[in-house]
Amino acid sequence: MILVNNPGTWRAVYPPLRHADWHGWTLTDVVFPFFVFIVGVAVPIALGSRVERSGRARAMARVLRRSVVIFGLGIVLNGLAAFDWATLRIPGVLQRIAVCYLVAGVLFLVTGWRTHALVTAGLLLGYWVVMTAVPVPGYGAGDLGQAGNLAAYLDRALLGPHLWQAAKVYDPEGILSTAPAVATALLGVLAGHWLRSGQLPGVTAARLGLAGIVCAGLGQLWSVWFPVNKALWTSSYAMLMGGFALIALAACYWLIEARGYRRWAVPFAMLGVNALALFFLSTLVARLLLLIQVGAESASLHALLFDRVFVPLASPVNASLAYATAYVLVWWAVMWMLYRRNIQLRV
Repeated sequence: MILVNNPGTWRAVYPPLRHADWHGWTLTDVVFPFFVFIVGVAVPIALGSRVERSGRARAMARVLRRSVVIFGLGIVLNGLAAFDWATLRIPGVLQRIAVCYLVAGVLFLVTGWRTHALVTAGLLLGYWVVMTAVPVPGYGAGDLGQAGNLAAYLDRALLGPHLWQAAKVYDPEGILSTAPAVATALLGVLAGHWLRSGQLPGVTAARLGLAGIVCAGLGQLWSVWFPVNKALWTSSYAMLMGGFALIALAACYWLIEARGYRRWAVPFAMLGVNALALFFLSTLVARLLLLIQVGAESASLHALLFDRVFVPLASPVNASLAYATAYVLVWWAVMWMLYRRNIQLRV
C-alpha cells in the first residue's frame, strides 16, 4: 500500500495500482483484506501466549488499549492537514483495523473457535441480507450503486460531514461495511487456531490451502448475486480475499515451516515486525511532503521532488511509478535499520 498510495502523480498510474472503480477488483484491492486477515491470524498466536503468562484480564486490557491507540492514530492522520472537528473524517484504514482487532481479540478471549465460525458466517450472511433486502429511502432495496446502497445511506445519516469527502456519498471504511471486515479478521483467527493446533507443518499448510480454495470458490460464486466490491466490502469480496489470503498463508507456511526456506522471507519480515508503525509513519511523511510548500510558486515538496528528480527520467506513468518505488525503498531502509537493531515500535 505504500507503493499504491504514493505515486509521483495520480494522473499517471498503472491500472493494477489503482482500486477498482466500483464492482470488481484489482491487485491493489487484495492488500487491505490481507492485512485485516493477518491481524486476525496474529490474535490467537499473540494473545494465547499472553493469557498463559499474565491472565485473561490483562490480555483483555491490552486489546482495549491497543484498539483505542490504533483508532486514535487513524484520527491523527485524517486531521493532519486541518484538524477541524466539524468536518474531520472519522472512519479510516487504521480505524477499521482497530475495530476488527477489538472484536476479534475480545471474541478470542471470551469464546471458542466454534463461536468464531458462527459469528463469521452470521456477519457475512446478515450483511448480504440487509444490503439486498432493506429498502433505502429514494432508492429502494438492493441498489448497490455508490449513493443508493444501504451502507452509504447509513454513513451519510450517521456520519454526515465526517465521511470520506472524496466521494461525499459513501465512505470506503464506513460503519456498516465494517461488519464483513470483522468477518475477514475472524477468518484469520480461525486460521490462527490451526497454526496453534500442533499439527505437522505440512498438514497445517494443506488444510489452510484447501480452506483457501473453498473460500475463494464460494466468494466467486457468491459474486453472482452480491458483486465483489472493496468499497462495500461485500460478503463475496470478504470470502474471495479471505480465500486468497489463506492460500498465500498456506504457501508461506509450507515454504518456511515445512521446507525450511527462510532467507527469502527476511526482507518481508523487516517490514512485518513494524507493520503498523510503517503504515502510520509512511502515511504521515507522505502527507507532510504534500503540505510543505517550497519555492517561489509555493509548490509542495512532493511535487518539487517528483518534477525535478523523476519527471526527466521517464514517461509520466513510469516516472510516477519510480517515485513510488523510491519511497518504498526509503522506508524499507528505515525498517531494515530497525530490524538490525531489534527495535520494534509497538502500540
